[in-house]
Amino acid sequence: MEPPLLNNTEEIAALYRELSQFPSLSSACIGPEITTQYGGKYCNIYTEWSQRDLERAENVKFCRQYLIFHDSQSIVYSSPSGNCTEIKGELLSRDSPSGAQKAVLRKTSNSKGEEKQFLEVWEKNRKVKSIDLSALEKHGQVYEDDQFGCLAWSHSETHLLYVAEKKRPKAESFFKPKAPELNVEEELRKTEQKEKAIKGEQFVFYEDWGETLVAKSVPVLCVLDIESNNVSVLESVPEHISPGQAFWTPGDTGVVFAGWWHEPFRLGLRHCTNRRSALYFVDLTGGRCELLSDDTKAIWSPRLSPDQCRIVYLENVAFGPHQQCSRLCMYDWYTKLTSTVVEIVPRKSQGEFTGIYNTALPERCWAADSQRVVLDTAQRSRQVRMNNKIP
Repeated sequence: MEPPLLNNTEEIAALYRELSQFPSLSSACIGPEITTQYGGKYCNIYTEWSQRDLERAENVKFCRQYLIFHDSQSIVYSSPSGNCTEIKGELLSRDSPSGAQKAVLRKTSNSKGEEKQFLEVWEKNRKVKSIDLSALEKHGQVYEDDQFGCLAWSHSETHLLYVAEKKRPKAESFFKPKAPELNVEEELRKTEQKEKAIKGEQFVFYEDWGETLVAKSVPVLCVLDIESNNVSVLESVPEHISPGQAFWTPGDTGVVFAGWWHEPFRLGLRHCTNRRSALYFVDLTGGRCELLSDDTKAIWSPRLSPDQCRIVYLENVAFGPHQQCSRLCMYDWYTKLTSTVVEIVPRKSQGEFTGIYNTALPERCWAADSQRVVLDTAQRSRQVRMNNKIP
């Protein structure tokens, strides 16, 4: 028997209000394994959820944590830890490798309505750092999207790596009225403190990547020294590419990232895994930038193994069909050799594996033993999980 069709608008609104109270899972992260003094093992699972708030007319995010006790073979006991807490203004967050610290990128507005971005460092139950990135004026807005954005701890937990918009020179009109003349000392002090503006370029057009990446034109890699609060912008990245999805190399001697070509034009990157791109390495000790993959392909989602020996990433033909079948590749950090883990399937047969169709690899796709990569992919009308043994 079919359910009755609702025609009354009040009944429809009441049903929508009821259904909007069910949150949807946005992301989850498994924390490090902890051993108690009695030998028991547990880990913390941090989850983020999204729910529609009809009174505020906006989607709200909140977090909830779970404790999972296990015996290395199965889950012994699991339980939520405390109540849910709304996440206000949080753009990105990342736990340190040891789990002792957490970095948070937060957006706030001051009394004048101006938006600012703060990079916070939390340790256990207190905030130990809050850095006003806007006040430093080293770069523009920090990228929080999943295309370029990242927030990566160094293995030593002393530095943070992120992606931001390149700082643009200030511009002003030719007809901007001049301030009253000052004496020589005041004029010299003002000139030293204020960056000289370029006249007549306040309306210059900057091509951006568009499609949920509006106002993102020239991303740069930035490194924050947590101890000194100093931010450095890496200058070795080639000017014809946009870097993103970056992480630290073994020993924190450099940074690996995916770089997308600006040619023929920027617009058309979101959902376009066929844009020409390659894997790069920036050596922080020598200042050079090195190509690690074939620069005629399209690559994305590089992921470093827990033993810091290998990098897996997805690859397919540049400028080919959108959402085409992808190849799972692996780069060995020490032998400098690239191999194929899962090849592209050119023509699928009934009942056989159809290939990898995926927009991104999971953030933690590697198993703890660095011998397997776990991912999901579409197989006809189903989404299935794959467990790939690394040769």
